[in-house]
Amino acid sequence: MARFFKALCIAATLALMACTPALAAAAAPVVISSKLSSESAMIGEMIRLILSAAAIATVDRLKLGATPVVRRALLDGEIDLYVEYTGNGGIFFNMPANPAWKDFRQGYELGARLDYAKNRIVWLTPAPASNAWALAVRRDVADAYHLRTMSDFARWVSSGGHVVLACSAEFANAGTLRSLEDTYGFKLTSDQLIVLAGGETTAMITAAAARTDGTNTAMVYATDGGIAAANLVVLEDDKHDQPIYAPVPLIREAVLREYPQIAALVKPVMESLDRQTLQHLNERVQVDGESIESVAKTYLEHKGLLK
Repeated sequence: MARFFKALCIAATLALMACTPALAAAAAPVVISSKLSSESAMIGEMIRLILSAAAIATVDRLKLGATPVVRRALLDGEIDLYVEYTGNGGIFFNMPANPAWKDFRQGYELGARLDYAKNRIVWLTPAPASNAWALAVRRDVADAYHLRTMSDFARWVSSGGHVVLACSAEFANAGTLRSLEDTYGFKLTSDQLIVLAGGETTAMITAAAARTDGTNTAMVYATDGGIAAANLVVLEDDKHDQPIYAPVPLIREAVLREYPQIAALVKPVMESLDRQTLQHLNERVQVDGESIESVAKTYLEHKGLLK
């Protein structure tokens, strides 16, 4: 009997040792990352908080680097999840001219299909917003001339409206402004442009708000935090000239298989982040100086998504 009991103990020990790696793998934390932008990091922090509240262990690697760095880390398995923007699928898969990127649903579905087929990367629920380049006009000007869309703006320019646009050299010279002019049928002359070095939109928003050299229009990213504070109105791209850059969490399939509940946990968070909401949240970080962690936490609590 003693010999049998000893053998049984040895067998149980061996079985436990065999199971230990599998148990450890099942408990592996989810490594959550983001790009350097405050918006990307803020959404990443929201996801991290939601997963942690659901008893999913996480590792914080937010603000890891620029797009190529974070993308490579995901493909190499160094991170498990980060927030991308749908329009970048055109760059990832070398098809920037595909018109699908200019449609919210088509761009998301195309990117999701290509990334899963090639890399086994799953695109989770996107936010109903776009962080694409846009033009924003001072509210007093927008109200006076009934400007709500780029078609309205083109009408105003073509009728001799006093337009002074602050924008980056890249926006003015790399084809984006020309594309908008061609799509909407207007033309800005050189004396209607104030071209600033670099792509930092804060300077352009500030110029429009302060009416620097007559500036009344600014190049912006549509979810910039300074837009509302500067009392600017983002013009709708009603003819869909620009690609849609909707925030969307990307996750490795292996991790999603391990934690299938992540998709459902992330969904209501992303669905709540429309353009106005992101502008307001970005304003709290970029203008008011609140921490990303505080803004993410209080927002989730206010929405009832985090207890």
